Amino acid sequence: MKLFWMLTLAFMGLEALLFYVTHSSSPPGSFPASVTPLVISATPPASLPIRYETRSLPQAEVHTLLIAAQSQYQVIPAVSEQVATLQEFADPYGAIAVINGGFFDPENQKSTSYVTVQGQSVADPQQNDRLTSNPNLAPYLDKIFNRTEFRQYRCQQTSGQTSGQTSGQTIRYDIALHRDAPPIGCEIISALGAGPRLLPDLSSQSEGFLALSNGIVVRDAIDQDRLSPRSAVGIRRDGSVILVMVAQKPDAIDASGMTLQQLADWLKSLDVEEAMNLDGGGSASLYYNGTLHYGKLDQQGNPVERPVKSVLLVK
Repeated sequence: MKLFWMLTLAFMGLEALLFYVTHSSSPPGSFPASVTPLVISATPPASLPIRYETRSLPQAEVHTLLIAAQSQYQVIPAVSEQVATLQEFADPYGAIAVINGGFFDPENQKSTSYVTVQGQSVADPQQNDRLTSNPNLAPYLDKIFNRTEFRQYRCQQTSGQTSGQTSGQTIRYDIALHRDAPPIGCEIISALGAGPRLLPDLSSQSEGFLALSNGIVVRDAIDQDRLSPRSAVGIRRDGSVILVMVAQKPDAIDASGMTLQQLADWLKSLDVEEAMNLDGGGSASLYYNGTLHYGKLDQQGNPVERPVKSVLLVK
């Protein structure tokens, strides 16, 4: 009997070791190799349409939600007449997940990013008087009105490259500048603007988030080189969509989060080919399966909930 229990304990120890080896991975990008990945909440197998994970890095808690391509779930934008919490967005739509979306003015609660829903414009930054009449922003308005957006297309499928015969429609996602035309055979169903583009290249200057004069930074609207809570959306080669929310750590509130380049590197390590930054800082937040996760913490380490103007829903 004693031998039996010794063998049992040895087998359990081997199982635990195998679990650790097969579920651990070194962090990507510029992060130290000592990262311990922590998987929490209900994480379905990779074959299922949604997979949620969180990883504890030395300088951030990273929440990742993968939505498989051509699953029953769609990633679509929503906008509220007044700012609202993620829970308030989720409930009426029956959404399984929500991430904060584009930029807005907390003073007048109007969007400073474009939002399109069901082919109709529902938020237009050119209608925001506080944005258009701000003399400090005048040099950047043309860039602001042509920032990156996450798009959902409806595209015609053909039976062959030469026949041109229509055989159905498909839904696909893309990241493009607001003024970019959709691909031939596709129409925009929905779009949510934010920016800058993170992948394949960081486009902070071309989108007016960052401005230099004689090599000196004269404008940095989103503190791109500072550790901060961040949110982003990305698209992988297979068409699957990834939502990422980077949160501060309670034991290092003023020295945690990610820079924009670190966020881009992290997404690239997840095989993301196209990615766009979403509103960050106090807006960074993610709702999944009934649980809210917040990016920003107060000085006591408590989560800060900031109502937002627009979101991306998974439903």
